[in-house]
Amino acid sequence: MKDEKVIQVHAVWDDAAGVWVATSDDVPGLVTEADTAEELEVKLRAMIPELLIENGLIDESEHTSIPFHISAERDSVANAC
Repeated sequence: MKDEKVIQVHAVWDDAAGVWVATSDDVPGLVTEADTAEELEVKLRAMIPELLIENGLIDESEHTSIPFHISAERDSVANAC
């Protein structure tokens, strides 16, 4: 991308579905899920450039690195006996 902005991705653990769900205000249309954080990162590496191209935010002929940051959220409970 021309301004070298770091794409912000927000991932939330969906306990009921057992998956990480990721969205981003920086990438129109980005919604995906994966069983693990590692799988999610792999999917994002493919989806982010595809969606940026589809939305006209980068040119398909641009060969550039697109930095992104994943912030993850997961609720849990600790029990004291």
